[in-house]
Order: sequence, then C-alpha cells, then structure tokens
Amino acid sequence: MGSRSGKILSNPVMAAEIQQFIKSAVAQDKVVVFSKSYCPYCTLAKNVFSKVNQPIQVYELDQREDGDAIQDTLYQITGFRTVPQVFINGNCVGGGSDVDKLYKTGKLEPLLIG
Repeated sequence: MGSRSGKILSNPVMAAEIQQFIKSAVAQDKVVVFSKSYCPYCTLAKNVFSKVNQPIQVYELDQREDGDAIQDTLYQITGFRTVPQVFINGNCVGGGSDVDKLYKTGKLEPLLIG
C-alpha cells in the first residue's frame, strides 16, 4: 500500500468518501471500468466494449491522486486488487480476461441489455 493510500484509508472520513465515490460511480453508469492507462488487460476490456458499441465510464487510477486508495477500497469490496475491475449494472463482472470471455461466449451483450 502506498503512503498516500495508507493516509487516506487510515482516515475514516476519507475512506468513507472513497467508498461512496465507488458506490456512486458504479450506480451512475451502466458500465464502469476502473483501469490503469498502461495496463494491457484494461485495454482489452475497453476494446471489447468498443466492439459492441457500449459507452463506458473509465476511471484511470494511475492518473488520479486517490487512485491507490480507490484500488485498495475496490479490493475490500471485490476481493481482488488487479485492474481492470469492470462493473455492469452495479455488479463486478471481473477483469479484462473475464470481459473478453463473456464477449466471446455471447454472454456479454445480454448483460448490457438488462
């Protein structure tokens, strides 16, 4: 855990704000991707949604001051630290490989309709 992230998460008010940010973000948009701009699995996930013409909301954690804290809080919520973390209709569906598999097996588009 980075020093900035540790300071944020050790402050209960800031930790609650990060949790609220995540909850609001995933409730606000049909598809939300917590990503890092240099990550090939993040690019894979974003490209899959592009193939099906699905608009997505992307949060590039490496370009945000609170990115480490968001990633740590996502770990508390989802149980994994890796990126991307993809949410569809408020539910975490996994990462880049998971989204690619959903797409290739025809299971992604029905999730987007709901």
